[in-house]
Amino acid sequence: MENPANRANKTVRIFAAASFLNDLGSDIIYPVWPLFVTSVLKANMAVLGFLDGLGEALVSFSQAVSGYLSDKTGNRKIFIWLGYLLGSFSRLGYALSAAWPVLIPFRIMDRMGKIRSAPRDAVIADVSADMTRGRNFGLVRAMDNLGAVAGILICVVLIDLIGFRLLFAMAALPSLISALLIIFFIEAKKPGRMNVFKGIALRDLNKNFRLFLFLSALFSLGAFSYSFLLIYASKMGFRTSSLPILYLIFTASASLFSYPLGRLSDKVGRKPVLILSFFFWAAVCFSFIASRSRLLIALTFVLYGAHKGALDPVQKTLVSELAPCELRASCLGGFQMVVGLCALPASFIAGVLWEGIGEFYPLYFSLILTVLSTILLFFVKNR
Repeated sequence: MENPANRANKTVRIFAAASFLNDLGSDIIYPVWPLFVTSVLKANMAVLGFLDGLGEALVSFSQAVSGYLSDKTGNRKIFIWLGYLLGSFSRLGYALSAAWPVLIPFRIMDRMGKIRSAPRDAVIADVSADMTRGRNFGLVRAMDNLGAVAGILICVVLIDLIGFRLLFAMAALPSLISALLIIFFIEAKKPGRMNVFKGIALRDLNKNFRLFLFLSALFSLGAFSYSFLLIYASKMGFRTSSLPILYLIFTASASLFSYPLGRLSDKVGRKPVLILSFFFWAAVCFSFIASRSRLLIALTFVLYGAHKGALDPVQKTLVSELAPCELRASCLGGFQMVVGLCALPASFIAGVLWEGIGEFYPLYFSLILTVLSTILLFFVKNR
């Protein structure tokens, strides 16, 4: 019989490989996504904010539904490989889109592919020990970002050679391979006590989980999408051809920091690392407000990567530990749903503030919410 620790390590490694491939495909597209929407399809900044926010809201909804259903049915695997398959098909749709409204159904398909996330995260939490959980989430997130680095490099090399549409079509292949990895190498194992699952309500969860959910949603209302940071950079003198490089700096930094910051949370606790993440984001906002140095702006994308490297894995780790074990997928999905639903008004509000008042007002708004979220985090008690 295979040793449980070896089985856990094998499972995490397969998820890490699938995440690497999927993000490779995604980030062939993401560095030039704002330019494709605004320059090729002639949409304005409010439309870009709407599309990005819509995508994040759908991510949240899909994760909540798949998390609930995977707890109820005990079947995690089908949601994971199907999510990768949806991402693959959506990129072919982007390649065929001739006007920005046509992007909407494919954007929906793309972000609905996130049905994989909550079931996958629940499996990672289940197979991990308390002292390896942050590290394992950090490893998967690091491979996400490493795949993104590879995708960005491909984008930089090929965008001028083959153009947007052929590049987007090519990006469909890695996610297809990810789906096949899950189908053939991950065991479909049902959790115990599946038959007693009766659903989940917010009142059934402890007050620390509810407070953490609230402060995370509050922070997300100010955490507009990366597209805005790239547009800020372009207005500060960076050429269009340089924007993928800035995105590469951000993603490489996130890959570099995810694993060590996940391990750090295993040693010093989850809250200190999350506070550090909020501090990094505040520093990003201050930098764009106060600096006109292109070198400093480039370094700011390192801070942005450190922020994401700390935030994403440690949030998932803390949620999985505050949630009841039998409801982990539901709580992980529900958490992502609430946070993601805040992304729609976040990016849209940022676009409206930019167009209606001034380009720095999204940053001021975000700083206020970051301070409030940090204060509330001090009142959350770890398990």
